[in-house]
Amino acid sequence: MDHGRLQQQFDALWREHRRIVTKVARLYARSAEDRADLVQEIAAQLWRAFPKFDERRAKFSTWLYRIALNVAISNLRRAGGDPARTESLETAQIETLPAPSSELPDDRMQALQAWIAELDPFNRALILLHLEDRSYAEIAEVLGISTTNVATKLNRIKQRWRAGLADRAPASSA
Repeated sequence: MDHGRLQQQFDALWREHRRIVTKVARLYARSAEDRADLVQEIAAQLWRAFPKFDERRAKFSTWLYRIALNVAISNLRRAGGDPARTESLETAQIETLPAPSSELPDDRMQALQAWIAELDPFNRALILLHLEDRSYAEIAEVLGISTTNVATKLNRIKQRWRAGLADRAPASSA
């Protein structure tokens, strides 16, 4: 495929799926400048890898998530995993998390968002994909783990969340 046609194909796919990169950047970079830099870094890596993309082996969005998350997590590790470089979901002006299927009270939603922000980068990616309604198979492909491992890890995260809610529940007075 010639370079011009490859560029056109990439540009069309980028326009259609760039919000994924924005979501990832908002979860893994704190300031607007850091997010913009991370989006640029992800876009550059996507462009370098694009000639090897095979639509018969993966959906573009799955392939894009995998690269975006790998770049974001690598960037976070290079920065020493500095929590100051990341921002809680509550303050990140996020359109990244889909609206919950059942409306949660604001305080519970804020608690959930703050709790997700405290997860390690891998589990944050896992939850992001889960909240995006990605199938276990797609999550497994993006993260490079088995579908069984996806189910196990999500179950453990949900158990930790429930335990955390129980710990925060006000004691009833008798």
